[in-house]
Amino acid sequence: MVDSNNAPAGAPATATPPEPATEPQPAPEPVTDQQSPPNPAREPETPTELATETQSPPRPANEPQSEILPASHWAQVPLPEEPQDDGDDDSAYGEAASSTASLSASVLEYRTLHGRTFHSDMGKAESWIPNDEQQQDSMDIHHHMCTLALEDKLFLAPLQPEKIQKVVDIGTGTGIWAIDFADKFPNAEVIGTDVSPIQPPWVPPGVKFELDDANLPWTWADNTFDYVHVRCLFGSIVDWSALYREAFRCCKPGGWFEDFENSINMLSDDGSVAPGSPMDQWGQVFWAGGEKFGRTFRVVEDEIQRKCMEEAGFVDITVWEHRCPIGTWPSDPRLKTLGQFSKMVLESDAEGYVLYMWNAVMGWSPEEIQVYLAHLRRQLRDKNTHASYRQTVVYGRKPEPDEVRA
Repeated sequence: MVDSNNAPAGAPATATPPEPATEPQPAPEPVTDQQSPPNPAREPETPTELATETQSPPRPANEPQSEILPASHWAQVPLPEEPQDDGDDDSAYGEAASSTASLSASVLEYRTLHGRTFHSDMGKAESWIPNDEQQQDSMDIHHHMCTLALEDKLFLAPLQPEKIQKVVDIGTGTGIWAIDFADKFPNAEVIGTDVSPIQPPWVPPGVKFELDDANLPWTWADNTFDYVHVRCLFGSIVDWSALYREAFRCCKPGGWFEDFENSINMLSDDGSVAPGSPMDQWGQVFWAGGEKFGRTFRVVEDEIQRKCMEEAGFVDITVWEHRCPIGTWPSDPRLKTLGQFSKMVLESDAEGYVLYMWNAVMGWSPEEIQVYLAHLRRQLRDKNTHASYRQTVVYGRKPEPDEVRA
């Protein structure tokens, strides 16, 4: 649930998003795929759907009213017994560990916070996740999880290989998405940008990485790219409308822009993520921190992707929505594997995800954070917790000049 991106073989994805998986009852499954932009005014299909849409104040009266608990709360709550490990996650961990690359050391001087390193000062950048080796491993696991969510696709936009000559991946992280894309499109030039130079030195011939802050005006000329890709920049962007305007400007007429964002908020359809529980508080603290930080974590909840894409001038806008499970509780094999990896993303570096926001922004002490994380790990490993979170992909096309005149 972060700012950054093993590529499947086969043809590139088309405009048809993955079909929603079906689950036997009574266990609720966390998948709702859509092909059209969501209607903000629609009524929920079931009472459980309404019950899981927790929002930060002001909230509708019919939503759970969960408030942020003080940092000292977690030291006063006895830790549940450690759930016995049934070995469900072993195969997934081995697969992910074997896929992570050996990444280069930075030549820049990084900022340090309680033993973790973050990008150096540049532009308006204020990334809330570390850039050290532990976090890089988590980024690569997250990339694999995202491709699983898209049913082994790197993207959903209906790209035509013969027209893809120049591509940019904004917030490339370890560069794994850019590298995988270049493997699928060997004739394309792929640029990956990020605020940390943590990408590997050995890459396909068409790939290069640049140090850049997406919050600043983009340095490329108008109509440069056939495809602009963004993934998981929630909590990192000061002005989302400006980001989308720059994507529109730099996209060629007929080119595509795609943004894959996760919600930071963990939900359940059966009440197993109860108000005040560790998973519930994860989202609440991040939402409050984003308001204080000036970089929202409510990109999915506030439908920022669709709204900003419409405002920027893109057409043929398509919205894909999905509920990603956390843990191995789903009975569907594909969702079970997906849940293994999403849980692994959190467990691989939970401290890295919360440290900056909860310590530097919200004022929690390192000791208070560690006590909370002990409670979170217990809930993550509880097979009776049926948690998930929302994922949204929005993609659109820059119209041709004759379309604009018409």
